Amino acid sequence: MLLTTERIWRLSVLALTFVALSTWTPTTTAQQSTEVDGYSAERDRMVQTGIIDWGISDSRVIEVMRAVPRHAFVPPEYLRQAYENHPLPIGYGQTISQPYIVALMTQAVGVESGDTVLEIGTGSGYQAAVLAELAEHVYSLEIIEALADRAGDTLRDLGYDNVTIHHQDGYFGIEDKAPFDAIVVTAAPDHIPQPLVQQLEIGGRMVIPVGPVGGYQTLWLLTRTDEEEIQAQNLGGVRFVPLTRRER
Repeated sequence: MLLTTERIWRLSVLALTFVALSTWTPTTTAQQSTEVDGYSAERDRMVQTGIIDWGISDSRVIEVMRAVPRHAFVPPEYLRQAYENHPLPIGYGQTISQPYIVALMTQAVGVESGDTVLEIGTGSGYQAAVLAELAEHVYSLEIIEALADRAGDTLRDLGYDNVTIHHQDGYFGIEDKAPFDAIVVTAAPDHIPQPLVQQLEIGGRMVIPVGPVGGYQTLWLLTRTDEEEIQAQNLGGVRFVPLTRRER
């Protein structure tokens, strides 16, 4: 869940392009509900000025960002800012991520229609909804119970029956649901959690911010090429809230 990001590094991700599926359309009720929710113009502006103009090129991701109603995941007091290209507080020291970063992470991880995806850090549920538009199923872990409950209610209300939320420590993933085709981590640990690496399918991708608490982190795209090898690509500098762990 992003606090801030520096626009200067966005040019480094222009090369992250993926082959669009020409017949793909959003798969949940969000597509229908957003046609009549009164925010379509705001979403179009957000997508053009904060996503396309910033270098996101995957047509599937662009259409998903047009389809998912971000205002449904924003606290009422921030509703007027729902389609601004910056993060917003959602309580408990957490945020709903900047739309550009949601689109960047989704594009980078390359979710396909048959994929099973693990998300670490449900937060508002917005990133889970974006992933659910593309994937077969999304498992999302949230350590703060109130956020897990609220996100679950929002996602159910919007018709996302392919998202399962668990209230638990995300560091260890969900071993009995592994392997995952893609993992998206929306809070920053100070190192790459090995349990998550081990739960990636061979050929699977993980996008994760890594770095010190209170400072800037590096956003990494990791690809598991075989049992023992991970390829890493630096996507640039970001600043996320820290990955919260339970005392053991």
